[in-house]
Amino acid sequence: MMRGLWSAASGMKAQQLNIDNISNNLANVNTTGYKKMRVEFKDLLYENIKQSNLSEGEGSPVNLQVGHGVMYSATSRNFENGSFESTNNSTDLALDGSGFFGIYNPATDEMFYTRDGSFKLSVDGDTRKLVTSEGYSVLTEDEDEIVLEDGQTDLTVDEAGRVTVKTADGEIEEMGTIAIYEFLNPAGLEAVGSNLYKATNASGEELMLEGEERKTKMRQGYLEASNVQIVEEMIKLITAQRAYDINSKAIQTADEMMQTANNVKR
Repeated sequence: MMRGLWSAASGMKAQQLNIDNISNNLANVNTTGYKKMRVEFKDLLYENIKQSNLSEGEGSPVNLQVGHGVMYSATSRNFENGSFESTNNSTDLALDGSGFFGIYNPATDEMFYTRDGSFKLSVDGDTRKLVTSEGYSVLTEDEDEIVLEDGQTDLTVDEAGRVTVKTADGEIEEMGTIAIYEFLNPAGLEAVGSNLYKATNASGEELMLEGEERKTKMRQGYLEASNVQIVEEMIKLITAQRAYDINSKAIQTADEMMQTANNVKR
């Protein structure tokens, strides 16, 4: 009965984390470029009460084991594309396919990666720079910032990511190609908030997509919505709640059995 108490308690603890994760998904249903997450579980150690001892057709062919509950092992992120929302804003970009924008923070000399293409133009004197909401620079394939000089207008980004502007003389000038990065294991990326990810040893180093390797298309005037499905998350929430309830019921049952055993009189 004591084993049952601890096993059920581990189940309640696991479902509590599961509900926390589902709540985070639902909270980010309108977050640009957000990718839904799920919690993965593993069973705990088993107590071998009796091992199989089948020999020459005689003996028990099966084990007698009792588990000790459940544990959470990882959170995995689903990087499938979300739907596209039209904004008609020239600085809004969406990636139609895999990959991430490369974002550079000059203050800390750090690289970040994101699917959130809601970029802005930061004014510095007579120049304007394409940045994120935090002021981090959007990088080109040459790892340069995209800076518009005085008199340059009509920022345009084609499907291949090539950035062009119109000069004061009415000529079209190319500013470079916005970089798209991929990782061997995107699930190993570390989410740091603000729709940003950092590379880790688990994700591997970033791989810039160039030439024929670059299958992802860039959509100007669009943003990628979250890939969270509300109905799916609500079903998971109900399932997790019922699992939490039944584990609490198991604790109550084990407690009642222990009370009954303690009240037995000779």
